[in-house]
Amino acid sequence: MTHLAALAAAFAPHEELAGELLPHAFSSGDGSHDAAHLIRVWKNAARIQAEEGGDSRQLAAAVLLHDCVAVEKNSPLRAGASRLAAEKAWQILDGLGWRTSEISAVAHAILTHSFSANIAPETLEAKILQDADRLDAIGMVGAARCFYIAGRLGSGLYDPLDPLAEDRSLDDKAFAIDHFETKLFRLADGFQTPAGRRLAVERQTRLRSVLAMLLDEI
Repeated sequence: MTHLAALAAAFAPHEELAGELLPHAFSSGDGSHDAAHLIRVWKNAARIQAEEGGDSRQLAAAVLLHDCVAVEKNSPLRAGASRLAAEKAWQILDGLGWRTSEISAVAHAILTHSFSANIAPETLEAKILQDADRLDAIGMVGAARCFYIAGRLGSGLYDPLDPLAEDRSLDDKAFAIDHFETKLFRLADGFQTPAGRRLAVERQTRLRSVLAMLLDEI
């Protein structure tokens, strides 16, 4: 089995679709938006979809292509990343012969999944993708990704004089744990589906535990 086929198998029952889309799905060099991230998001999405319903094939396509355009977290273009990804996804799926109505549904899910875009999802598939992607930003994996991204962008772990920003403004570009307050802890309040909200509560508890343990050691 080739490496691509092995990765595609993780997207069962849509292995064939995954084989077609994975070559377009992500750029190399960003370990927070790589094949492992896509697989985790698909597991989250499939778990939610099993309870909530929705079109599984459209959801798989949206998961596979939601990060198909790479824009760094500190880029001024970051808020437009999901729009660029939706446009690229449209071109890819059109090239594969998908119907316009299906492409539109996938593109809408991709457009609205992003926290930075701040666009409300209107379809069930879009709500599931947003929930599934945000679940990967909280919990243990979310903490790991936060620290990984901070390292890539040259941020420190925390302010040694004021870790919790009690006497300064939060600055998540300078300090990783500031990002917990500026974004990660806020995500749990915005989940779209009952299943997603339930999972978010579990992971939010883990995320707060990570921060508590880190603070205990410094």
